[in-house]
Amino acid sequence: MIDWRAIDTVLLDMDGTLLDLHFDSHFWLEHLPRRYVELHRLDEATQEEVRSRVLHEKGTLNWYSLAYWSRELDVDIVALKREIQHLIGLRGDALDFLKWLRRAHPRVVLATNADRESLELKLPLTGLEAYLDAIVSSADLGVPKEEQGFWFALQEVEPFDPSRTLFIDDNPSVLESAREFGIRYLLGIKQPDSTRPEKDLEEFIALDRFAAILPGNLPPTAEEGSGHG
Repeated sequence: MIDWRAIDTVLLDMDGTLLDLHFDSHFWLEHLPRRYVELHRLDEATQEEVRSRVLHEKGTLNWYSLAYWSRELDVDIVALKREIQHLIGLRGDALDFLKWLRRAHPRVVLATNADRESLELKLPLTGLEAYLDAIVSSADLGVPKEEQGFWFALQEVEPFDPSRTLFIDDNPSVLESAREFGIRYLLGIKQPDSTRPEKDLEEFIALDRFAAILPGNLPPTAEEGSGHG
């Protein structure tokens, strides 16, 4: 499926691609609305209002900003996230994929809409940073991945040739934006949230496992071969 000789840069999304989206889905749609009602001593019906307020910002920088929601809802979003941080985890064979990229590919960049507060929470718990050459947040660039401005700004801070770049993301709107910019190799994720049904991305090939795009007959690393990976 992928000719790795034709790729110089791999851009990777975080939530729903490398990490199981279950944590985020559960937090924003279940945990936050419930805790908001408890903390502000409001009626249970208010939970639906919180969900609607959150979903209204979908695809914008506000949608991804923990500071924004802390201000808007008058709660400590990071503290509430820590209450269920045990749900933060890698998807399937993401770690094996990252290990392979680390030893076989020149440049691996996390291109995420997650803001720095989210990254500060998730990176230490997942160990992702050890396998990345760079981390770029849309909050740093001032524009979300759904918009063309993100890709132009990304190219300024992290030069890449779109024709020799692979980008993997679970969000079809983001993949469409990347395609419009000219990124040649685009892949989606079939099941970003392990507790929810698979998604049909229609126009994009979606991965079930990263192993599907790796070249065959690769010898394992000493660490992988020992069974302690």
